[in-house]
Amino acid sequence: MEISLTTPALLFPAISLLLLAYTNRFLALANLVRKLHDEYIEGRKRHDEFTELHKNKIILWQIKNLRRRINLIRYMQGLGVFSFLGCVGCMYSLYRGAAVVAEFIFAVALLSLLASLFISLAEIIQSTRAIELELSDIEELEKGNIFTDILSKK
Repeated sequence: MEISLTTPALLFPAISLLLLAYTNRFLALANLVRKLHDEYIEGRKRHDEFTELHKNKIILWQIKNLRRRINLIRYMQGLGVFSFLGCVGCMYSLYRGAAVVAEFIFAVALLSLLASLFISLAEIIQSTRAIELELSDIEELEKGNIFTDILSKK
């Protein structure tokens, strides 16, 4: 199978949109980290109540979770950019007539994109765990499930 100059060019819009989505996730997490950091500092100033200490522990756990997620997003972005660069390198190799090199570079670019998507999946799983922890503080949600919610007459 021979690839043409347009084959790697087809990935440009997809990779660009992925990088935009990754950047948006990063910015949202960065804003959340700043907000939680401010809440943590405020809680430390008035740490005389037990509830504030408990809340600070949850905030600290959330900040650690966000740090892990930001690192995952960094790897996602890096692999996405590497994939983009690989597509450019593939196009250049095709332009210069080095089809074998172009095929190898294109394969590496596709694998890099695949790895970026797998890391994205891991970050999504991590974010849902964080949301579940946040919801676990609400006592009413722990007592029920979908069947009791449907069958209850409240």
